[in-house]
Amino acid sequence: MSGAHPDPTPGFLVWRLSMKWRVAVDRAIGPLGLTHAQYSLLASLLDMQQARQQPSQRQLADHTGLEPLYVSKLARALEAAGLVARTPDPADTRAVRLSLTDQGREVTHRAIEIVQQRMDELLAPTGGLDGARTKVFARELAALLDVPLNPSAKE
Repeated sequence: MSGAHPDPTPGFLVWRLSMKWRVAVDRAIGPLGLTHAQYSLLASLLDMQQARQQPSQRQLADHTGLEPLYVSKLARALEAAGLVARTPDPADTRAVRLSLTDQGREVTHRAIEIVQQRMDELLAPTGGLDGARTKVFARELAALLDVPLNPSAKE
């Protein structure tokens, strides 16, 4: 057998790209006092609020792909920082609804601008955020994300 290394697998490349982008976002928004995970939560919350939703922590976990317990921990930290309000759900005493505070909206808008600029730079090889190859790449990634975790299980 040859000593040459095989080409990296798609899974390895996705993992490496994910780690590279996480680090890039962490560094870009660190001066705002945010981590990539906090940014993901805030940007998703803003998106959902703009769609006239006030999601529960569980709904936000489902939307972001983060574990519900992790979303709860992030929400508490963001509440302590004055960026998120956590309120009891009147329809479900076990659930907590989340919303951005005024300060949270301001910080989130600034973070989105910074992250979009950084993503445009990282996506330069595919034409930037608005590039045709980037749009194809995004569709391919979305198709992969649509595959259930257990594809053999009947839903």
